[in-house]
Amino acid sequence: MIVLIVAQVVGTVGVGVAPSIGVLMAGEVTQNEAWAGLARTASTLGAALLGLPLGNLAARFGRRAALTTGWWIAAAGSAVLVVAAQRSQAVPMFVGLLLIGAGSAVSLQSRFAATDLAEPRHKARSLALIVWVGTVGSVLGPNLGVPGQVVGDRVGLNVYAGAFLIAAVFLALAGLVVVAWLRPDPLLVLRGEAATAQVPVSQAHAPDGARRPGRIRVVLAELRVNPGARLALVAILTAQVVMVSIMTMTPVHMVHQGGSIAVVGLTISLHVLGMYALSPVVGHLVDRPGARAAVLVGVAVLLVSLVIGAVRAHDTGWIVVSLVLLGVGWSFVNVAGSALFAAVVSDRTRASSQGGVDALANLCGATAAFAAGPLLALAGFSMLSLCAIAVLVPLTVLALRSASSFVSGPGRREGSGS
Repeated sequence: MIVLIVAQVVGTVGVGVAPSIGVLMAGEVTQNEAWAGLARTASTLGAALLGLPLGNLAARFGRRAALTTGWWIAAAGSAVLVVAAQRSQAVPMFVGLLLIGAGSAVSLQSRFAATDLAEPRHKARSLALIVWVGTVGSVLGPNLGVPGQVVGDRVGLNVYAGAFLIAAVFLALAGLVVVAWLRPDPLLVLRGEAATAQVPVSQAHAPDGARRPGRIRVVLAELRVNPGARLALVAILTAQVVMVSIMTMTPVHMVHQGGSIAVVGLTISLHVLGMYALSPVVGHLVDRPGARAAVLVGVAVLLVSLVIGAVRAHDTGWIVVSLVLLGVGWSFVNVAGSALFAAVVSDRTRASSQGGVDALANLCGATAAFAAGPLLALAGFSMLSLCAIAVLVPLTVLALRSASSFVSGPGRREGSGS
């Protein structure tokens, strides 16, 4: 847990640069709203494309191999972005943003790694702790513009290139922390404990990535018969779509309203603070009353946020409030869904299915962010918020219909997947 915490803090500093500095750089380099919209989704798309391979890597070789690889891929992407920002080159910018998405993928995987050896009644608390410590890095990341300017002045780089240079160093350090000190590997220890408990060889030792078609069929079959897994999946996807679509377009909307890079950075930082600061509280709520209660609280907070965004779209102060509440609502829904999924998924598909869920969430987020650009341009921020409200409806219906017997808290191993 200590190693995961340190790596998460250090790595998320580098990852946090993409939602603000990366978004603004995309608009300046491309000078085209359509291309800029694609660039804004590139890091999320990269997380989606790399999430499943990194999950499979964890399934075959353990968490240490997967997390190290992901952090170092992101560091390489950030280094590419230094060149792209300095030379205003669009293609390297797309490549760099795709690669830096690996940092988001392993940041998400780290929260599942925290549950590998956690006591059943404390799985949500352990997961929430890793999410919470990401606050430090994720709040600092969007504000790398100021130190980026200082570094850039000293080495001859512009503000964007300087910010991504700092990010590359932090991402590389995160990988170094994991490869040097994540010993023993928690997932491999979990498998060893399963073998000691005389779990069948097919579940205890067979690598998740050994037979890809069979693994996918097993995961899909489990979703069909496991109501807890279905609720968890819908919760994770809904939270990601709503949060990414609004958060990605907010810097653009604020700049159009005359906001500066400093104001944008502060707003995103407060939003990220909202995402992570209450994670321990959410974890406790999930471990006690249950995931269903936390999901419904999160939906209510998201609704308030989106109503504010729709009604007070041109008021900077209210937009900041809306973004903070957006982060808090995402925290409730995402932590509850992730903890529930970690509790109910079968051990034999654990790592790869977790990677698949994160990949799908990022893919949905990237799609939503890309669609949000034209919607913002055509209809404005208020309409974007109203569309996000509509996305909440299926999750709300599913959570209200769910029987408390299978969402009564991950610590009690609810669901047929247990």
